[in-house]
Amino acid sequence: MNSVRAANRRPRRVSRPRPVQQQQQQERNNAAAAGERDDDVPADMVAEESGPGAQNSPYQLRRKTLLPKRTACPTKSSMEGASTSATENFGHRAKRARVSGKSQDLSAPAEQYLQEKLPDEVVLKIFSYLLEQDLCRAACVCKRFSELANDPILWKRLYMEVFEYTRPMMHPESGKFYQINPEEYEHPNPWKESFQQLYKGAHVKPGFAEHFYSNPARYKGRENMLYYDTIEDALGGVQEAHFDGLIFVHSGIYTDEWIYIESPITMIGAAPGKVADKVIIENTRDSTFVFMEGSEDAYVGYMTIRFNPDDKSAQHHNAHHCLEITVNCSPIIDHCIIRSTCTVGSAVCVSGQGACPTIKHCNISDCENVGLYITDHAQGIYEDNEISNNALAGIWVKNHGNPIIRRNHIHHGRDVGVFTFDHGMGYFESCNIHRNRIAGFEVKAYANPTVVRCEIHHGQTGGIYVHEKGRGQFIENKIYANNFAGVWITSNSDPTIRGNAIFNGNQGGVYIFGDGRGLIEGNDIYGNALAGIQIRTNSCPIVRHNKIHDGQHGGIYVHEKGQGVIEENEVYSNTLAGVWVTTGSTPVLRRNRIHSGKQVGVYFYDNGHGVLEDNDIYNHMYSGVQIRTGSNPKIRRNKIWGGQNGGILVYNSGLGFIEDNEIFDNAMAGVWIKTDSNPTLRRNKIHDGRDGGICIFNGGRGLLEENDIFRNAQAGVLISTNSHPVLRKNRIFDGFAAGIEITNHATATLEGNQIFNNRFGGLFLASGVNVTMKDNKIMNNQDAIEKAVSRGQCLYKISSYTSYPMHDFYRCHTCNTTDRNAICVNCIKKCHQGHDVEFIRHDRFFCDCGAGTLSNPCTLAGEPTHDTDTLYDSAPPIESNTLQHN
Repeated sequence: MNSVRAANRRPRRVSRPRPVQQQQQQERNNAAAAGERDDDVPADMVAEESGPGAQNSPYQLRRKTLLPKRTACPTKSSMEGASTSATENFGHRAKRARVSGKSQDLSAPAEQYLQEKLPDEVVLKIFSYLLEQDLCRAACVCKRFSELANDPILWKRLYMEVFEYTRPMMHPESGKFYQINPEEYEHPNPWKESFQQLYKGAHVKPGFAEHFYSNPARYKGRENMLYYDTIEDALGGVQEAHFDGLIFVHSGIYTDEWIYIESPITMIGAAPGKVADKVIIENTRDSTFVFMEGSEDAYVGYMTIRFNPDDKSAQHHNAHHCLEITVNCSPIIDHCIIRSTCTVGSAVCVSGQGACPTIKHCNISDCENVGLYITDHAQGIYEDNEISNNALAGIWVKNHGNPIIRRNHIHHGRDVGVFTFDHGMGYFESCNIHRNRIAGFEVKAYANPTVVRCEIHHGQTGGIYVHEKGRGQFIENKIYANNFAGVWITSNSDPTIRGNAIFNGNQGGVYIFGDGRGLIEGNDIYGNALAGIQIRTNSCPIVRHNKIHDGQHGGIYVHEKGQGVIEENEVYSNTLAGVWVTTGSTPVLRRNRIHSGKQVGVYFYDNGHGVLEDNDIYNHMYSGVQIRTGSNPKIRRNKIWGGQNGGILVYNSGLGFIEDNEIFDNAMAGVWIKTDSNPTLRRNKIHDGRDGGICIFNGGRGLLEENDIFRNAQAGVLISTNSHPVLRKNRIFDGFAAGIEITNHATATLEGNQIFNNRFGGLFLASGVNVTMKDNKIMNNQDAIEKAVSRGQCLYKISSYTSYPMHDFYRCHTCNTTDRNAICVNCIKKCHQGHDVEFIRHDRFFCDCGAGTLSNPCTLAGEPTHDTDTLYDSAPPIESNTLQHN
């Protein structure tokens, strides 16, 4: 389309220098060739009659005889310094021609007065009427003139007259322009230096060309400056032999010019103040700028570029753009304001193999379509741009487009911030992407961008959205304060999310659903309102080496058949569970540290499954692991400790294979099994608990096989309330209470267990309990209860209120005890002798008489114990339930 458009466009008019100028230039050349000059006044120093101050000069000094005529043109090479130029061109001052004595007497005082005595203010006033070449020649006269002729105020006046800039525009090399503050610049006269750098160029200044070419004497020496009324005419001047492709477009609005750039021209706005606001180039019918093959080194900068069609809709015209950059060209677009009111085409379109522009410091905003569109294998460098409030995406990258986009500010878009799709690629670095209506960054349909060290935040939906087989690498970004998830991955997408900080989201951190995949690695995910990572609906990511902490919800939430490999993460200090696994999900959690949670460490419920192996799970306010409602995970080789509500809790028909774990130092039971649950526990070490080892009650079942249960504060295994587990080949030893206690209508099958060296005794069965036993070894237990009874001690002496030894207990009707009270056999014999007492049963209890909760004091409480191995000293009495039915 571009080639057809270029072939059919109207021919460009080329404006040539006026005949008057050509004629005067020819006359000057002829005079120089013939040696014509005034003997007293050299031609290059005579003030033209039409020049400023020619008729009213206050000083009519007699001119001295000067040296032969020298050239002092203010180009970069000749304006390095007037004195230097003079030395290089002429070596030393030539001898003066002999004149009459009278002339010598008159001229010497005049020369001396002019060079030495005339006040600086007067010399500067005279110099203020000179143009740049005359100032350079004056600087060659003497050291004083050199200093005065280089006065920054003189050059600022000249500079602003020609270029209009209120700050010097430096042009140190091709394709590089920047304005500076004169007072901060290291060069003593930045105005002159900039004048040198910009001197040879064409100026588009409507209405001024007529004046310029009609007054050749007024602008003597500015032959290298060309003036045009239109940009099209100036572009035609590229063919001029003396023209080096530098075009200054002065203040004004330029409408509907055909600007097709096919050569390495440089076009820059020239205006006071904020330059780009004052130079406006607009088209209402066609793309405002079109760069075509041959414009590989072109430069356009410091102007506003608008496409503003009369009909904004898509019905009456094709897609046009503010900037259209086509195949095999690499222009530089710098410090431009780019606006398009067209709803059809993007503001900037870069398309085709070899399209590789540099777009920097531009403002691409308030457009009614996409801001920047890069497609069809185009590349380019896009740096330090402001891209905001566009109706569609701030940036589109499509069809193998592969730009480098650095330090752009992409915000407040009415759609997504950046959209890469249909195999789009790109390298995005250090961009600030925020407050877009949809996601900050969207990846779709095999797109594969790399996004590094960007900030993606305050999105009105999510931060990053990868879907429909999108890919991409998101590395070391800050993703925060988005309304939805910081990162969304769905529909067979497989991105890499590595080393990011994902925090303070109004929903979750990373959300993977709908068959999503991805590598989630080394991220710091914290402070989000929902789960740090959520995996659902057959998604299967790899999640490793992340820190997931301080969330207002859970750490990792796997549900609705979610899967995934979750390994070597640190999950801590979350408000709800560290990891949730539910509704048919089967993740593998391996070598994670899950700790310091405000509820459960790992929570399997509603048919949650999966593998939990080689993890450290510790210091949770509730239990380390909970399994309920049909969940059946494999839990093996974990260390589970420091739970305030136990190590592992299996309840409400929970299942599970719990094998080869180390479960210790939990505040309550190492393993709880209750309410019709039926797990399998094999080869676990359950030890040093601050309560019991394994507690099974309320209909709990389970197979307990080959476990080592030792050094627990309460019973190694407590079986209660209609429970019926099978205990086979376990070793239960060194407990600080009983080995096994079975109470409250529970039963059990005990086969091949070893129960030894437990303080209270080996096996205790409450009244009415029947068990099936085979090949058990109960040996070498300390039998502290029987010893205390035989010594006549109150059993509270060995239990305090924290332990519940199993023995005969009674009630005293004389002392009005209730169903809540129990009295040991020795207190019945001693403290309640002669009272109306009743035997209740053989079961677990502590003695309320010894605890001091009855009306009469215990007469045995003050007797010292003879058992120096007692673990618990007597504790102060508290209100408590005597009978334990748990």
